[in-house]
Amino acid sequence: MSEKLNPSTSISKGGGRLDTTAHEVDLHEITSHQYSLNGVADGLTSDQKFYVLKRLDLNHLKSFEDLPPSAVFMLEKISEIEIVEAESILKSFLKDHDGDVNIPMETFDFIAQLVKYEHATDSDGPVSYEDENSASSREKSQVHVAEKTVKNLESAESDDIFDWELQTKTEAALIAYWSPYPEVRSVTDPFDDPDTPCETLRVYIIGVVWVVLGTFINQFFVERMPSISLSSMVVQLFVYPCGKFLELTLPAKTFKLWRWEINLNPGPWSHKEQMLATLCYSVSGSAVYATYFIYLQKLEMFYDNPKFTIGAQFLIVLSSNLLGFGFAGIIRKFVVYPVSAIWPTILPNLAVNKALVQREKKENINGWSISRYSFFLITFVVSFLYFWVPDYLFTALSTFNWISWAAPNNFNVAAITGSQSGLGLNPITTFDWNIINMSGPLYVPFFAQLNQYIGMLIGFFCIVGVWWSNYKWTGFLPINSNGIFTNTGEPYAVTAILNDEKKLDLAKYEKMGPPFYSAANLVTYGTFFALYPMNFFYVILTHFKQLKFAVVGLVKSLNFKKKRSTYEGFDDPFSVSMKKYPEVPEWWFTVILVICIVFSIITVEVYDLQTPVWTIFFALALNFVFLLPFAIVYAATGTQNSINVLLEMIIGYALPGNGTALNYVKTLGTNIDVQAENYFTNQKQAHYWRIAPRALFRVQMVSVIVNSLLSVGVIEVVLDSVSGFCEPHQPQKFTCPGSNTFYSSSVIWGVIGPKRVFGGLYPILQWCFLIGFLAAFPCWALKKYYGHTTIGKYLHPIVLSFGLMNYAPYNLTYYTPGFIASFFFMYVIRKRYTAWWEKYNYTLSGALQGGVAFSGIIIFFAVQYHEKYISWWGNNVNNNVLDAYAPARLNATIDAPDGYFGPRVGHFP
Repeated sequence: MSEKLNPSTSISKGGGRLDTTAHEVDLHEITSHQYSLNGVADGLTSDQKFYVLKRLDLNHLKSFEDLPPSAVFMLEKISEIEIVEAESILKSFLKDHDGDVNIPMETFDFIAQLVKYEHATDSDGPVSYEDENSASSREKSQVHVAEKTVKNLESAESDDIFDWELQTKTEAALIAYWSPYPEVRSVTDPFDDPDTPCETLRVYIIGVVWVVLGTFINQFFVERMPSISLSSMVVQLFVYPCGKFLELTLPAKTFKLWRWEINLNPGPWSHKEQMLATLCYSVSGSAVYATYFIYLQKLEMFYDNPKFTIGAQFLIVLSSNLLGFGFAGIIRKFVVYPVSAIWPTILPNLAVNKALVQREKKENINGWSISRYSFFLITFVVSFLYFWVPDYLFTALSTFNWISWAAPNNFNVAAITGSQSGLGLNPITTFDWNIINMSGPLYVPFFAQLNQYIGMLIGFFCIVGVWWSNYKWTGFLPINSNGIFTNTGEPYAVTAILNDEKKLDLAKYEKMGPPFYSAANLVTYGTFFALYPMNFFYVILTHFKQLKFAVVGLVKSLNFKKKRSTYEGFDDPFSVSMKKYPEVPEWWFTVILVICIVFSIITVEVYDLQTPVWTIFFALALNFVFLLPFAIVYAATGTQNSINVLLEMIIGYALPGNGTALNYVKTLGTNIDVQAENYFTNQKQAHYWRIAPRALFRVQMVSVIVNSLLSVGVIEVVLDSVSGFCEPHQPQKFTCPGSNTFYSSSVIWGVIGPKRVFGGLYPILQWCFLIGFLAAFPCWALKKYYGHTTIGKYLHPIVLSFGLMNYAPYNLTYYTPGFIASFFFMYVIRKRYTAWWEKYNYTLSGALQGGVAFSGIIIFFAVQYHEKYISWWGNNVNNNVLDAYAPARLNATIDAPDGYFGPRVGHFP
């Protein structure tokens, strides 16, 4: 075994920062001893050590005689690092993170000042030195440092440089041995212990059990409205006691299975086991996307394909899941390994993991001395109990539509401020964390929240303008609906225009006419079309070096004869640590990709899906083009995109009248996209937690196969046991909102076709592609030439565009409270109370989410599955306002020629 870092003497035995052992400690050794401030980092004075603790936000410790392991590790590294190396690290940082929206401007500017600083300030003023590497000049500059350190602590993170060498080494060590992002430091450790139990039998037992339970619950209730799901956040809470139970009950025996020695009980349940078992569930922690395609093929009310047997179901589920797995494995090094890819949506999971498993030292932060674990438990219980109020006892608190209550029959109030069918312009819209948390206000960066909310405000005015001007007859329809309508304003029954083969019947179509979209839907679709070229070209322009590195790396990876590390080109501390473990070769993922392509071809050829084989390769090619730009944006901002609408439009043009083919290609292409991004998040969590890549690979493979097999079985159980499944008034609310939307889209895009709908009805939407393409260039220019200004750095056109797409059926009601919460937690508290934010923020987010999810499941089975409704004003008020009925501004019967709007009969597109 390689020599480990031993903090009882010095943490310098591991070699340079590019040596894996430099990032290792003996976790048992470092946690079983107490280390005082005076017992570590002999190269620093007491005042300098205290400055380092302050920079690490650990100056609130109740005792400096018992330092946390992370403090011991970082103090030693800061003491050891050479100043020349530290300067080099900071120079590279400025080059690599120029324009990084997750690095605060003040932090970037401070490091820039450290790099430029060639002198220290003494009592007579600044003294300049020509040779920045002169040891004598730097010794001279430190004459008054010891006396000035303490009184300058309050300004240590401002532009005041009072101990240049210490501050330079501190910033460099954070970058070289931990992370430049405080949000990452708050949920990770700066070191690794390779001997920590990770891929154990306990992990497989617990992981598979919860995959089985979660798959059944998620798959069974996916088509209920509202659905019931068991999120990975909730499962993580159960994984921990299960792990502790096995720790106490399994015998400490070892047996040999082929070439592997398996220890039944390797000791205390570790944080790596906790994370790996959670990831085993997380990779399959939701209903499979192919569910909707299967229901459409099997149910008589949809496409009713008797040849679509259980074999076809398993093939499409497994292939669509593992195609995403293959894609993620091949390009993981370009969106998982880069230090700038922080993936903000995963940080609460890591915080909960840390709170559950790892012990911490006592602190007093702004009067708060409670531990993360205790804080998590208290918040979880409060969240669990409180959610009963807005979800069941007093539902008006969930949809706090108070302006409509004051004017229940006012049309303009309903349209502009209404929470149910209006645009939701209301400063106080909810007291329900389930709604507040829709935008991830406690983990998505504030700049992303701000961009998205600005986009929503722009979308608000666009929708109002379209609706009040009656552009394309939108005034005859509700202002904010995701439905499709006839030319009299009634819901569009797509079955009324199909023949017996579920394809377009032109005679019926000429009688009924085309479908029409609401004002909000038009704005949403227009933004969708503009977003694809904007996303692609903007990311190419702003991340050209990263994309070039990715393309070159992909080409090199095709040469299987030459052994090349997947970590080649990455020298951040997490990637360096991971070099300790055997890597997963790209060809493993390539084999999975090829096998699943074969499965997909078998599916369409054997089971009569009316789908040309070339469409499979088209879906793969489209993901090769868009997945990397999508993932780069997602990794930095927490904003997720998909190619589903683009696929629908292209296949609709290529195969007009073929709804089944469109559905299959959409299922395959979209699920590749979604699952790949899901795997990215799992791989990044494993990367942060230093989980062996091959262990993660094996666990994920087991999870996907179990999930795929069981999902198909659960679908069959649902179809056999739920009477009236997918009917509009099904007693247990299994009304299939997902499958119905999927079906409507297949008819609009596949049966009627985009050429008729958009070529004849909404030609302006075709120009949105050009608008998006052209918009990418001024946005890039702003980023390039004004990137150091506040607007230039934080304006993100992709995230802003997502704000315009948050309507139909959602509205400002669902995003205003999240924006307010984000402002306080991700901006004010993060900036002014950084230590509190680092310790409690993500734990708070995880506890609130977990309490809501667990409470929602209990409420459903206790009082909603067999409905026990409480009838009183607080639960009925929202049903008695005009907003509840989605009113239109114009009446087709009265205000439209001949009683209908749109193209005249006989001239339908």
